[in-house]
Amino acid sequence: MICLKSIIHPSPRLHLPLLASSPLSRRRLKPSAVRAAAAMSSAAPAAAIAAPIEHFVLIKVRPESLTSGAAAAMVSSLQALSSQVPGLSYIHAGPVLRLRSPAAEALGPTHLLHSRYATKPDLAAYAAHPAHVAAVQAHVQPNALDATAVDWVNAAAGPSPVTPGSAIRLTLAKVKEGVEVGRLVEEVAAATKAAGEARGSRVSFGENFSPARAKGYQFGMVAVFDSVEELDAVEGDGKVEAAKAAVRPLLDEVLVLDFVAGPAGDAPAAASL
Repeated sequence: MICLKSIIHPSPRLHLPLLASSPLSRRRLKPSAVRAAAAMSSAAPAAAIAAPIEHFVLIKVRPESLTSGAAAAMVSSLQALSSQVPGLSYIHAGPVLRLRSPAAEALGPTHLLHSRYATKPDLAAYAAHPAHVAAVQAHVQPNALDATAVDWVNAAAGPSPVTPGSAIRLTLAKVKEGVEVGRLVEEVAAATKAAGEARGSRVSFGENFSPARAKGYQFGMVAVFDSVEELDAVEGDGKVEAAKAAVRPLLDEVLVLDFVAGPAGDAPAAASL
């Protein structure tokens, strides 16, 4: 695939729960901050594909690109792919809202791209599409200090549709030595089933099948909420805490961050590619 050239930085090996949070991350953001994050991003309507191919790229943008407007141009160029690439069922590009674990803080992504596809060939076609290649070469590579990418097939029982304004928690995990990733997927499936749709969350998870740019992360999961307030309210939920406890012994290192899917109608005009 033609995506970002990853600059690998080792991160500490930690023992953290899925959906973890750090003291800094517990601060409630002002509504204006949430709106600002959404204004810089957009989400095409997401089809409720039962088992989508999930594609995530975490991007650490150069500080000068944030102040010059180059980062905003990068977001626009990626958002524009929603109308340019066949087989792309959903795409969101925008800033990270909160880094919620030490591993996330060490990696330091400022932006991310999340897209979905019905099949692996659709993902491969997206990667090779001239519009995608042009956006990466003209806007992403010149402005990215680092990139991390993972892909998985949703192993959850149902879909996790994203709507404008959805608050999403992304969890990437490495398993302990001797633990099969398939076992973690099975345990997460059982734990999430036992927890139910805690406070309205919808989940997608699975084993990463693109290890080259994943920095060792073998598993990915998203939990989708209707709002940041609903995401924050899940902290301390008894069923969620029990689900964490069930999978924690299998985990070595966990990266957790939050982001907001922007309103589809706020997508800026397509960038010149």
